[in-house]
Amino acid sequence: MKEIAAEKALEFVENGMILGLGSGSTVRIFVEKLGELVRKERLKVEVIPTSYDTEILAVKNGLKVSSLLEHPEPDLCVDGADQVDRKLNLIKGGGGALTREKIVAEASKKFYVVVDESKLVERLNMAIPVEILPFAYGFVERRLKELGYNCNLRTSVRKLGPVISDNGNYIADVEAKEVDVEKIERDFRVPGIIEHGVFPSEMVDLVIVGRRDGAEIIRK
Repeated sequence: MKEIAAEKALEFVENGMILGLGSGSTVRIFVEKLGELVRKERLKVEVIPTSYDTEILAVKNGLKVSSLLEHPEPDLCVDGADQVDRKLNLIKGGGGALTREKIVAEASKKFYVVVDESKLVERLNMAIPVEILPFAYGFVERRLKELGYNCNLRTSVRKLGPVISDNGNYIADVEAKEVDVEKIERDFRVPGIIEHGVFPSEMVDLVIVGRRDGAEIIRK
């Protein structure tokens, strides 16, 4: 189903585009198929990856990597999501790349999200990934606790210590009693919080959902 969503997203790629590339399993499929399309159709496309993982994959698939310094307004950003609610609000950041993902999504003219149907939920309800400046972690943890949140520092699986983002910061997963998008936006304005993984629906232009019987496009 991820492959179905990725293939549908390719239909929006045009020659000469500057593409923002998110991170995650569905985006990995999209990047591989994009490389095939570029070679087959001899398209001139440049990409702006949001993580080292995506950048390495893009290079291996023959894509020309660029940056926001060269192209501050990409034509289209394609990214995945950990959860998508009925209003098209998102939670992202399972892979720890939420800050760069949000920057590139906001910078782009269009932001398309590719997911399989398991990511669709009635209401957002998972822990919210948050990128935190290491120097400020103790303070941020205390402040969030005072506001009623439970802040859990994400630990690495194949190394000792916490997960470190591509920007050199900690990643924490913050549990909320209710994921209220506007309240999260207010409460997480804490010095030391670099960014959080709630993406409001205002950022999203459409969601491509991979289902067993084909791709569904959901617009606001």
